[in-house]
Order: sequence, then structure tokens, then C-alpha cells
Amino acid sequence: MTRLGVDGRELREGVRTGIGRYLLEVLRAASARGFTAILYGDARTRLPRTLPGVSLSVLPARGTRWWDQVTLPLALGRDRVDVFLSPYYKCPLLAPCPSVLTIHDLFFIGYPGTRRPFRDAVTTRLARAYARRASAIIADSAYSRRAIVERLRVSAAKVHVIPVALGPEFKPEPLTDAVRRRYGIGRPYVLYVGNFRPHKNLPRLLRAYAALPASLGSAHDLVLAGGDRERSGGLEALARDLGVAARVVFPGSIEDADLPALYSGATLFVLPSLEEGFGLPALEAMACGAPVVAGDRAALPEVVGDAALLVDPESEAALRDAMATALSDETLRESLRRRARVRAGEFPAERTAGRVLDLLGEVSAGSA
Repeated sequence: MTRLGVDGRELREGVRTGIGRYLLEVLRAASARGFTAILYGDARTRLPRTLPGVSLSVLPARGTRWWDQVTLPLALGRDRVDVFLSPYYKCPLLAPCPSVLTIHDLFFIGYPGTRRPFRDAVTTRLARAYARRASAIIADSAYSRRAIVERLRVSAAKVHVIPVALGPEFKPEPLTDAVRRRYGIGRPYVLYVGNFRPHKNLPRLLRAYAALPASLGSAHDLVLAGGDRERSGGLEALARDLGVAARVVFPGSIEDADLPALYSGATLFVLPSLEEGFGLPALEAMACGAPVVAGDRAALPEVVGDAALLVDPESEAALRDAMATALSDETLRESLRRRARVRAGEFPAERTAGRVLDLLGEVSAGSA
């Protein structure tokens, strides 16, 4: 049986990230298949739950580069790991076993709207070196695959498109009064879940929400869920300037156990991103039966298919009109809910995390 090593530093108590969700589903699948998996982390790493066959190995950290290139490869050799999975663009250049990278997006090279010529040039060179060293690369979407092939100058045959796995807990769940109170939600609501970085396009979402017809805006709060305290202040100030602060809720981070109910209870879920390597919150919302409005950019059309309303995310008027149409048309919302559940069903474990394990097995056997 394949002995799998995984960089698990993204898994931290009380921290929810897309990469963390990705790791959890891969580890769940590995456990279900009977793999022996060693999760390598630092002092902050936590196994989120007990998974048979999965163990945590905490390695001393003398700095990130030392951990990546010295501490980790020594541990891989000590533990006789057959294949190593990195959820990032980097891997040990002198690993004693083959490595597989998962590159979700290329924000680490050049974040949209920023100019860091020297840093981006250095990071690009490093990323190309890691990509050459890797036996295979996983991309979340065809959109990301094209970018990886072009920017990192790797063979298209080396890059495998495997969608991010959808956790089995994402299904329609009742929104209880206790959950509503926990997050300060009183009325019907439009929901966003994620971080508040600029590519998420939340200022435009706020302005579009403020421009809704009075009858719709006054009947629905806007819930911006995420623990991005660094950027929430600017959004709160904008909500005040727009005169909608009393109707915009910032509940902070949502407990994993509460997230399906929060999605399920939303009148509408909106993901207006300008750039996404995948867009997992949209898929989670659809699995819970939420009607979805999403930006028509990057990987989002691949993920939602025809089960969501796609709009130009740079047009506040388009965002406003799509939200207004969905909020005022119950028949449309029911149709979106039905289509959303069907679409989410097209991402079963065997197509997502199961394919990651298949690829890891092929790499370990030398057939990929």
C-alpha cells in the first residue's frame, strides 16, 4: 500500500481556508482507501478529526525555507514515504521520493492589480524550478491548467485537472434559531462566504446591494461571512457611507458545523470574484440548495455550469440586476436550487479526491 506524505501546515485550529478544505478531503479519501498517510506540520498544525491511517508528524521549524528544503526531505527519507503531496506550488528540491504539486492559482506570482517586478520574477523562477522537479501537477480547473502551462513553462501533459472535493457535510440543513443568534442574523439574507481580498470584488457587491430597489434591499440583509479582520474595516466603512450599515452583517468566521445551515438558509448566495482558480464556496452553496449568482470570470463558469446566474463582476448594475431578479422571482430561485443540487452531484469523491489518490498511486508506481 502506498505510503503518502502530505504537507499539512495549512490545517490549523480555528482557521478555515480553501487549501485546508482540499487537504481534509484528500486525507478523508486516503483514510477510506486504507492508505498510510503522514501529515507533516509545525507547532500550529492540527489534525481536524481522527482519521484511521492518518498520523501527524510535527517537525521543528527554523524558518519556512529550512523546513521546506531541509527538515521535510529528511523526514520523508526517515519515514520511507513513497510519494509526497504538496498543496502549494513548492516542494523539496532534493526529496527522496517523487512529489506532486497542487497549484490552485498563480496569485503567489502576481496578485491582480499589484506590481512587484523583482519579487514576481524571483518567485516565477522558483516556481518553475519546483514545477520541473515535480513528477506531476494538479490544477483545480482547466482555467488554472492553462495559466500554469503558460506561466510556468511546463508540458501540458504534466498538469492534471482535478476539481476540488466537496465535503459530504454540504447538503441542505435547517437553519436553527441558535445558529441565527450565534451570527447575528435576524432577517432573510443574501450571503457571501470567503476572505475579503480585492479579487473577491466585495466593494462592488456592497454598492450593488445598496442600489437594490428599496422593497428588496429593506427585506434582505447582506451577510459577509469571513474572518478577514484586516480588511473588514474598509468594508464596514463603505457600508456606512452607502447608508446600509444596519443591513450588512459581519459575523466573522463560521464554524464548520454551522456552514451548511448558513448556506441552506440563504435566500441567495453571491460570489462576484474577478479571479478564482476554482471557487469552492459556490459549489458548497449549490450543494446546500442555495440559488447562486457568480462572476463570469476565470474558473467560476466551469464550476457552476448552467446552475447559477453568471454576470459581469465589474458591472455593479449587472450585479444589482441579477440579485434583484433572483430575489423577486421565487420560481427562478426554485429552479436554481434544483439545478444547483444536480450540478453539485457532478463532483463526487471518486471524481475529486479519489482522482488525486489515483494520480499519487500512479506517480509512486512510476507510471505517471
